[in-house]
Amino acid sequence: MTDWQPNNTQTGTEAYSEEILSQMTTSERTRLAIRLYKEGDIEIHDAIKISGLSAEIFSSILRGMSLPVRQLNVLVCGGAGFIGSNFVRHMVTKYPHYKIVNLDKLTYAGNLENLIDIEHLSNYKFYHGDIVDQQMIEHVITTEKIDAIVNFAAETHVDRSIHVGSREFVMTNVVGVQTLLDATRRHNLFKFINISTDEVYGSLKLNEHRMFLENTAFEPNVPYAAAKSGGDLLCRAYYQTFGVPVIVSHCSNNYGPYQFPEKLIPFLIGKALNNEPFPIYGDGRNIRDWLFVLDHVKAIDLMLHKGIPGEVYNIGGNNEKNNLEIAKLILQYFNLPESTIKFVPDRPGHDRRYAIDATKIMNDLGWYPEHRFEEALPKTIEWYLNNKEWSENVQKRNSAINGHIK
Repeated sequence: MTDWQPNNTQTGTEAYSEEILSQMTTSERTRLAIRLYKEGDIEIHDAIKISGLSAEIFSSILRGMSLPVRQLNVLVCGGAGFIGSNFVRHMVTKYPHYKIVNLDKLTYAGNLENLIDIEHLSNYKFYHGDIVDQQMIEHVITTEKIDAIVNFAAETHVDRSIHVGSREFVMTNVVGVQTLLDATRRHNLFKFINISTDEVYGSLKLNEHRMFLENTAFEPNVPYAAAKSGGDLLCRAYYQTFGVPVIVSHCSNNYGPYQFPEKLIPFLIGKALNNEPFPIYGDGRNIRDWLFVLDHVKAIDLMLHKGIPGEVYNIGGNNEKNNLEIAKLILQYFNLPESTIKFVPDRPGHDRRYAIDATKIMNDLGWYPEHRFEEALPKTIEWYLNNKEWSENVQKRNSAINGHIK
């Protein structure tokens, strides 16, 4: 075999012209890319380019050789939202040698105040943009030499998809995902992770033992879930058709710091602080699996570094509670009477129960939820009590949060 050497003193990809690489076999190019990567001369993006392989195949070779991903330039879409901002904070602090680029449309739920504490860091950068905008995505990927994409950008509030309209949900959750998939394919990126929801699976009965598995058929019952299903199915199709290295995750209900107050837990905390009634849909027995956001963030970290392209991972907290239980726990914290609860007419298409089986990600990636609900809920409440200015600023920008609830 030829031991290819560059013809000049340059390093990295500059030292190997297209002419030199074109004379090498695929095996020789791959060995060269791995050697340069191991020696620290190049990072993952350039290693894939030199190898001539798809990102999926090259990353599988690295896994087989137990070689870690040393450096990544990660584009986080929707990184100013609730889960996205917690992920961005986790990444810039845990991986100071990575570059984390945050692209957010800054809709009503996107809030740069979520990231004030890390915005000065040299490995963090923000772009104001929309994932539907192909030119914008192209600009960011090429300018920042992006290696991987993690997509949180989504319209997520079920009630808005019912009472306000679903067009924006389709644009962001379907067309936006398609735009990112095309960009991932065009630039042969290392990995694309699309963050989705357990709501795509539909509803379980209160008394059945079945839980959602990764191969559970999609049966969305509300426009939000239908739009997320569309994006997820595009991910599957792009992997099957083009080999795009995409991973889809379906998570259960998240809670924790920086959550927009239209969601149940911060919504009820706000009601308690204002000494207002707790409006609860229907009979309050609708069950959700609750997952602390920092546990979710660690699962995404593992998927980015160790997840297998083409796979789907369910992420759950193994903590099923109904809405009435949640309301009572918050009332107990504030020492308020249960008479504070006010039952209101149920919303259309209200799924009865979600339950996630997270066995696959536990077995395959070694993930497990670290936070017990009984301990994390009080800490979440305390965060909102200690960050009233944050909540007040959100309220000022959004005067009619859950205004449809009468």
